[in-house]
Amino acid sequence: MAPGEGTRPIADRVKQTLFAILEPDLRDAGARVLDLFAGSGAGGIEALSRGAAAAVFVERDAGAVATIRANLARTHLTGSSATVVQAEVVRWLAGASGPVAGPYRVVLVDPPYDRPELLDQSLERLGRGDLLGPGSVVVAKHFWKHRPPDPSGLLRSVRERRFGETALTFYRRPASDQEES
Repeated sequence: MAPGEGTRPIADRVKQTLFAILEPDLRDAGARVLDLFAGSGAGGIEALSRGAAAAVFVERDAGAVATIRANLARTHLTGSSATVVQAEVVRWLAGASGPVAGPYRVVLVDPPYDRPELLDQSLERLGRGDLLGPGSVVVAKHFWKHRPPDPSGLLRSVRERRFGETALTFYRRPASDQEES
């Protein structure tokens, strides 16, 4: 179920490719996923269904938050492994603390295509590294004409895939301090 007209559900072909690439990361013991600009929650829900230990969904729109909760209930994934946060993503990233602060193994970033600055600001904040563990992956879903920055702090771009107007840019935090320099 999608929350409304402004939400772009992830196409099946994109989702299949994305999660085929992410599956090894999701199967790591205790893998936590952060789904930013979560919309319907499809990304985080797919991650949970493929073995992630926990997912945090961050979405500002109240209707979308209600949809995420309904989709979690429909898929029987409610409970302590799924946390839904209603907040503006960039502000939330600036103040994330407590049990939702990370570290995250996988972060999905999917802001509205007409707001590319939200993607850039989110990647800049994530690039500081404190929400990510060594080897974590960040996936930016974006309009193909808006290429996100590279590098972004501790993140390094490692792969890009394009599906029509949609592009996925994969970033990885190096697994060791030596790789970060």
